[in-house]
Order: sequence, then C-alpha cells, then structure tokens
Amino acid sequence: MNWFTSVRNSLPFLPKRTTDDTLWVKCPQCQQMVFAQEYHENDDVCPRCEHHGRIGADRRLAMLLDEGYDVLPVPEVQEDPLKFRDSKKYTDRLKQARTKSPHRDAFLVGSGAVRGRPAVVGVQDFAFMGGSMGMAVGTAFCRGAEKAIERGCAYVVVTAAGGARMQEGILSLMQMPKATVMTRRLKDAGLPYIVILTDPTTGGVTASYAMLGDVHIAEPGALIGFAGQRVIQDTIREQLPDGFQRAEYLHKHGMVDMVVPRHQLRERLADILGYLQPQAAA
Repeated sequence: MNWFTSVRNSLPFLPKRTTDDTLWVKCPQCQQMVFAQEYHENDDVCPRCEHHGRIGADRRLAMLLDEGYDVLPVPEVQEDPLKFRDSKKYTDRLKQARTKSPHRDAFLVGSGAVRGRPAVVGVQDFAFMGGSMGMAVGTAFCRGAEKAIERGCAYVVVTAAGGARMQEGILSLMQMPKATVMTRRLKDAGLPYIVILTDPTTGGVTASYAMLGDVHIAEPGALIGFAGQRVIQDTIREQLPDGFQRAEYLHKHGMVDMVVPRHQLRERLADILGYLQPQAAA
C-alpha cells in the first residue's frame, strides 16, 4: 500500500456526489429544464409554456374531489383468460405494471363531492399499461356508473388511454358496448355524465365512453382521436392540418365543448354540476 492509498483510506471522504435525476424535469414541449418541485407544485404544468404533463389517478382524484372522498375497490376479474403471450406473458406484464402502481389496474373510482356538489369520479391512469381498456377497466367504469346511480349524482370520467388492451382480444373490445350501455342507464336516470379528456385519449376508449358525455371538457394540448395521425395521412393521402387531433382543434370543430386549464378544472366542473344538478347543491 503506497502513502496516498494509506492517507485516502484514513480520511473521512464523502461519497462522490451524484446528480439527482428527480431534481429537474425537462418539458417535452419547450425543452426547458424546470425545477421538479416547482413543476409538481404547479400541478405538473410547465410554468414556461403551460404544457400539461400526465398525472396519476390518485393525484387526479385529489385535485378534483373534496377531502374525505372514498375510493372504490378495484374489481377482481379473470386475468389472462386467453393465455396471451407476445414477447412476454400477459401475466408478467401485469406484474410489472403493478410494481410501479399502487393499484391493480388502470381505472380508479372515487366517490365524494366537487366543491360540495355530489359526484362520482372515475380516472384512467395512462401510467398503467398505457391506460389500456381491458375487462378490469370496463368493469371499474361500470361500477362507477352504478355508484352514481345509487347516489343519484353525476358521473365524471377522466380519460387517458392508448386504446383497448390487445392481450385480452375480443374481451377487451366488448368493454366498449358494455360501457356504452352504462352511459345510457345514466341518461335514463336523468344523471349527468361528464367526460374530461386528457393526453392522450385514443383508440377504443375514444370510440366508446370518451365521446358519449353530456359535456366534454379537454385539457390544453391533449391528443384526442381514434387512429394515429400517420395512419390517417397514409389512408387519405393528404397532409393533415397543424394541431390536428389536439384539444384546441377539436374544440374549434365542435367535438369538444370547452378547453380548460388544469388549474381551473375543479371550479369549472363545480359550475357545470351546479347547472346540471341544481337540486343536488341545495
């Protein structure tokens, strides 16, 4: 052992400093580095360009509902009924997704109130397998609607999905008519069904319950559509306009009723509930 090694080992050197990956967030739109704490305190909205980042189901429920709301248990469904396998087993994909999420699947339902107005809120979590719609998501959506009918209040659904869950095949696609029937039951009961479209809302979700609301609200810049832009361009062989399938474009063309920034969603939702259910506010 030379003298330098001897001295080095005897001194209380601190471990080498490393950069914390969670200290900064890079905005995907303006490419600016934003202090993570500032970003999260701003509800994951970039303070530079107002880009709305994706957030999880728990945070979304806490943003929209008053304190003291109840979270409905995620329904148990048969897993991997088709014994599906691509590059991985479907069961392994589910296990991997659950290690990153506190919930068993991609749809969470909270029952409570929005600014004192009764409401049941269902939230799709894109972080769980891209928010894909499988049997668990379809069943959770229906349970939320049943809870709203039981309470006699509005049902609010926040969508974020890449479409149907391919690993469940036709069983996944059958969630589309299943959810559609529940929206009809809400209408027959005279209860409001409100959809908040967030980034991204695509595929079979868009083709079913995401576009059946009495009122459609979208967050700024949200991608909303069925097929991807490239697929559409290749099919019709035409260049699509700038901003195609974004919330502002859909609002301009009448597919979305309003585009509301995240900071204003709770108040705007409470106002809408007040118009649609004035007796509930009494």
